Amino acid sequence: MATAVQKITLASSRDIPFNKLVLSQSNVRRVKAGVSIEELAESIARRGLIQSLHVRPVLDAEGKETGMFEVPAGGRRYRALELLARQKRLAKTTPVPCVVGDAASDILVDEVSLSENIERTPLHPLDQFRAFQAMRDKGMTEEAIAAAFFIGVNVVKQRLRLASVSPKLLDIYAEDGMTLEMLMAFTVSPDHDRQEQVWETIGNGWQKEPWQIRRMLTETTARASDKRAVFVGIDDYEAAGGIVLRDLFQSDDGGWLQDVGLLDRLVAEKLKTIADEIAIEGWKWVETAVSIPYGVTHGLRALASTPLDMTEEEQATRDALQAEYNRLSEEYESAEELPEDVDQRLGEIETAMEALDKRPVRYDPAEIAIAGAFVTIDADGSLSVDRGYVRPEDERPVEPEGDNMQDTVDGETVESAAPAIPRAVITIDDQSAQPDDEEDDGIRPLPDRLVAELTAHRTLALRDAVANHPHVAMTALLHKLVSDTFLHRPATGALEANVRHVYFSAQAEELKDSSSAKSVADRHERWCDAIPADDDALWNWLVTLDDDNRMELLAHCVSYGINALYERPNPYGGSGVSEHGLKVRLSQADRLARATKLDMVEAGWRPTVGNYLGRVTKARILQAVREGAGERAAQFIDHMKKGDMAKEAERLLADTGWLPEQLRIPVADSSAVETVASGGEWAMGEDDTLENDDLADEVHQALAAE
Repeated sequence: MATAVQKITLASSRDIPFNKLVLSQSNVRRVKAGVSIEELAESIARRGLIQSLHVRPVLDAEGKETGMFEVPAGGRRYRALELLARQKRLAKTTPVPCVVGDAASDILVDEVSLSENIERTPLHPLDQFRAFQAMRDKGMTEEAIAAAFFIGVNVVKQRLRLASVSPKLLDIYAEDGMTLEMLMAFTVSPDHDRQEQVWETIGNGWQKEPWQIRRMLTETTARASDKRAVFVGIDDYEAAGGIVLRDLFQSDDGGWLQDVGLLDRLVAEKLKTIADEIAIEGWKWVETAVSIPYGVTHGLRALASTPLDMTEEEQATRDALQAEYNRLSEEYESAEELPEDVDQRLGEIETAMEALDKRPVRYDPAEIAIAGAFVTIDADGSLSVDRGYVRPEDERPVEPEGDNMQDTVDGETVESAAPAIPRAVITIDDQSAQPDDEEDDGIRPLPDRLVAELTAHRTLALRDAVANHPHVAMTALLHKLVSDTFLHRPATGALEANVRHVYFSAQAEELKDSSSAKSVADRHERWCDAIPADDDALWNWLVTLDDDNRMELLAHCVSYGINALYERPNPYGGSGVSEHGLKVRLSQADRLARATKLDMVEAGWRPTVGNYLGRVTKARILQAVREGAGERAAQFIDHMKKGDMAKEAERLLADTGWLPEQLRIPVADSSAVETVASGGEWAMGEDDTLENDDLADEVHQALAAE
């Protein structure tokens, strides 16, 4: 016989006047949490009481009902109603929907209160995002939604942005397949296809960090802090139809400019407009580029210029600023820390004085007609104009004395007409992207241009290293002079004794900003300030120099002759370098690197997508990661496309100190004597084994052979 299932009975509900309700002392909620009582009161005033109170009759000493009801579950709602009553917005006799429990129940009111609070399931964040989106779709503004739920407008924008992510990714998030932080990262780009593509790439991997998602979604964009974006201006970019991607969940440094092609076009147009304005000044040529290569002015003659004097008004302003600066400096001289407003004012004064001190200059109009200017963008996005350079081919020939530029026409002497000044030639550097390398599985030789760029980095660092090792520089110079005097070797090698500054025909854009370039430039400028221009004065000045300064100056001058550049050998002779000459040059450069203990990592070189990883095959990328970060790291990226692989390899190799073969310090050859005999460099350093007697013997044998 089947047992009958006992049916449960639900408590009845009824409306009870508010003044008949009292808060139960058994209510478990004592600590404030969640929405405040004030916000809950405003919600009740707007929407009414959405959830009934749970109450029980209050009994007297004899166990009879008193007509009052205690509230064990719904204490926050009771307090919100109480606040509305105190504010005269709710009548004390207003009926309140209540579920009335049995006063004689053996279930403790404490259990009822605790159960109501812990059994409540919070709303999934995605449900909230979608609810906000539904309200907006039905006509509510973001401000109205924020006001309705007593939250900031930016919070609503964030929730709506989360709801706009690809539905496929939202479903994955709903099933706990990704974290909220990862979903936030996907909001950087509105492109659902790209979002899903990124997830397919990283979804099955062990590394799914939000920063990685943001990087992959913005890899084809330009940062708002990019010098091109600063130069053009975000407002002008957006006015031209450009879109700026923003991250609503963390600092994004101004966002990302999505249309890089549009940005480059705006940069080129603005540079062209500025170049046209400069050309009106009468220059023969104006060369513009987003970045001007290092050493571009080498071999060009710089025009002499005369700074324009300040006007009386400018001088008065300058004097007033200086007086204020002196007064503030004296007033706070003994202060350990300057007040914020004073520190800010001192900075403003310094900027204003610097602007006044940086005077415009005047050039000879006749010289302007044969000279030109460079127009580029500084690293901070400001315009940089460098005027007054004459190319060798534009130098005027020296005219014979007495030549008055006269011609004879029909037997009569007439003055020759001055040559017409041609319109300035404006050169604009187009930012064309290099095609990707052809993919294959083998490790092909590096492209000649890439090797040339790498060795340009090494040459510049080697110059700086030799300049900082006067003894090595002296030995290298002596070796060259002895070789020329006694051994009559061909003029090939890493050191040109006449110190012919070698221009880097192939170089990476970052070369001019490297620590080696800055070190060389600073040292050169320091010596320029001290060296007399007159020939006799220069001799007398050199004679009075102490030995330490003489060695330092010698090392600096010798360093400019260092040539460790790779260039394709010319098999037919003529111009260029022969294959033997290139081997001798690089061999001698290796010796100088060992003698100076050159370390390209300390010199600041790091493998990046631009200077190496993005310009070699996948096999070479994997080889680099395997050598620098280990086999496991290489396996982590071996399935990626080349672009993604190069970017991830840059991160993996960032702090490993890995260098391509062309930048490593070579192992010293044990047959040092044979190297010197074939034209190798001799530099007496700690790592060299060749002694003075070896060179003396070689010189003696060479003389005897003659």
